[in-house]
Amino acid sequence: MSRFTQEIRIIPEIAWGLAIVASATMFCCLFFLALPNHKDFQVWPVAGQLLFSLWPAIIVFIWIMLIGYINADARRRGMRYIVWTLLAIFVPNTLGIILYFLLRDPLLVRCPQCGAQGRPGYVFCPQCGGAMGSLCPGCKRSIEPAWKKCAYCGTDI
Repeated sequence: MSRFTQEIRIIPEIAWGLAIVASATMFCCLFFLALPNHKDFQVWPVAGQLLFSLWPAIIVFIWIMLIGYINADARRRGMRYIVWTLLAIFVPNTLGIILYFLLRDPLLVRCPQCGAQGRPGYVFCPQCGGAMGSLCPGCKRSIEPAWKKCAYCGTDI
């Protein structure tokens, strides 16, 4: 399974439903109500009217799906998901969505002992106190597996 498919799967079902209903409503309103009653669009071919009605519906679908993704992803990362969802909805010109992707926290990691979630920089688990990864023998800070020396205190590992 690709990473894109994994990320799409976190979008809540209600966001899928809202996106489909909103985009279908947008398309129907444009294609069946607005365009036939407008004198400039009556001379357009049906294919042109169809495409003209379809692009706003696609934009609405993508916008709602992004909001659903932000809600689920912020929750998964331990962020304030309601605040980020509201920012994505109400900050105009998709600036809230762009800000989310620029400022989002890294994914949480699981404690190897108890399975509780913690931030990637945590040295010890907030639940059981166990080590969340490798520790420097000198300063007891979290170290990367490939390090030969601790980046914080210089101790040989």
